This record gives sequence, C-alpha cells and structure tokens, in this order.
Amino acid sequence: MARLGHPVAQAAVPSVSRFADGPPYRFEIPSVEGPEVLEAVVAEADRLNVPVARTSQGSGVMMLTDAEITQMARIGAERGIEVNLFLGPRAAWDTGGQAKLTQAVAAAARGNTMVAACVADALRACSLGIRSLLVGDLGVLDVLRRLKEDGTLPAGLVLKTSVLMPLTNAPTAAVYERLGATTVNVGTDLTVPHLAEVRAATRLPIDLYLEVPDDQGGFVRFYEAVEIIRAAAPVYLKMGLRNAPNIYPSGGHLGVIPKDLGRERVRRAALVQRLIEQLDPELKRPDGGPAADLGVPVI
Repeated sequence: MARLGHPVAQAAVPSVSRFADGPPYRFEIPSVEGPEVLEAVVAEADRLNVPVARTSQGSGVMMLTDAEITQMARIGAERGIEVNLFLGPRAAWDTGGQAKLTQAVAAAARGNTMVAACVADALRACSLGIRSLLVGDLGVLDVLRRLKEDGTLPAGLVLKTSVLMPLTNAPTAAVYERLGATTVNVGTDLTVPHLAEVRAATRLPIDLYLEVPDDQGGFVRFYEAVEIIRAAAPVYLKMGLRNAPNIYPSGGHLGVIPKDLGRERVRRAALVQRLIEQLDPELKRPDGGPAADLGVPVI
C-alpha cells in the first residue's frame, strides 16, 4: 500500500507495557465450561502449537461439581494455564424482568443474597485450588477486594471483570482497578484509539474479544490484531466465535457441542497467530508457559 501511495497510518502510540514474562499479548479461550472441554482445548492447542495462557468459563462455579472443579484445577496446574471461573448466580437467570430485556444488567447481583452467593462461589472455588475468578457485578468486585485484603481470599487471586460489566472509557477502567480488578474486559467495539486511552489510564491487562460472540456484536477483528496489541499491550486476545450457539449454562445435555466449540476457538487463535507473525514478526510470541502474573491453580 505504501508503494502505491496509500500508506496505512498507525492509529495509536505503541504501549511499552508487557506481561511479566515479556510478551505483549496472550491468548484466552473463553467458554471452557468443564474438564472435558478444557482437555479438548489443551489437546488442540498442542496439536496446532497455540500458546494458550488462560481459559475462562461462563456457566459459573455453581454449575460445576467439586470433582469437576478439582479436575480443571489439576489440568491448569499441570499445564501452567490460568483457569478462570465465573461467579454466579446472575440477574439474567433470576426472577427479575430487566435482565430479560437488556444485557446491560445480565450479570448483576440482585440483592445482598445474590452477592453472598457470589462470595460463596468464590470461597468454594478457591478452596478447590482455583486462583482466577470472573466477576460480573461492581459491588461483588469491591466485596472480593476487601476479602482479599483481610486474608479470607488468597492475596494473589485474579479478579477478572466480565464483558457484561460495561467498560468503554479510561475513567471507568481506573474505577475498576481501584475496586480490585486485576484484569479488565473492555467493550467489544472499542476502536484502537479507544484502547490506547484505556491503556493510558490503567496498568492492568486488557481483555478483548478478537472474534466476538453474536450476542456481543459478532465482530471478527483478525486483521486488527497487531494494531490492537501495539496500542493495548499487555492484552489478552479472546477468541470467541461468531455464528455459534450460546451454551450457558452448559452441561451434558449439549453433547459434544462445547468441546467442538472449544477446539474451533483454538483454531481461530492459530489463524490469528499466523497473521501476527506475518504482519509484525518482531512482536514477541508468548511461550505458553507459566508466569508469575497468571492465576494458575494451586493443587
């Protein structure tokens, strides 16, 4: 394009921040709903040589048995992968009506009883070795921060904010950090300049869907990957799937669908990895090994 007189402009000042082990980006595979899906994801990552650093789950701790959580923790610990579990319940599954009309409050905790249930999920998950939790409510985030500070929850526990908690500007990112977030999901439609603004306001890793589920916009942003990394580093590239069923809450009734979706998310990550290496070979590739800032399970 430059040779033809139409150069592509750089959209933002590059971030100099990096993850603890050096790379500017990592891959996250979401919707890893149980141990069988996690096993399928790590096997596919091995087959395609994709350095998966984190998996996340959306159905919630309350939808997993102790044995399932323990097995997921064991796999994560053996592989040096962060295993992130969602806290529940949530407004979208409750008896209220507002969450049926808008996703803006879908993950909110309705009433103190629901906040207490999220805390119960957190305590149970941590007791079984999990060290990374997905939070969908601002008040719950602050409560968990206080429980980390007083020693009730592990000091190194990762608190990841959900994409269902709106984060579309720099001041909001700063608020989330003050309330205890350790990694933040941002709006799926933020431009590269928007991401640069968020990066300037917080030291936390940014989590961004590079392929976005249909109910969150359905964008496929593969060719933006390099510019996103440059502007937002350190950034988790989340590989959702467009044109895929919503599987929450997951379970055996869905058969092989969650495993097939997990494998395809890894394949999408492999496609993105190839693009990154072609478009900017100097970007440090994650090695996929354990790092000090990952919430790897403890067994």
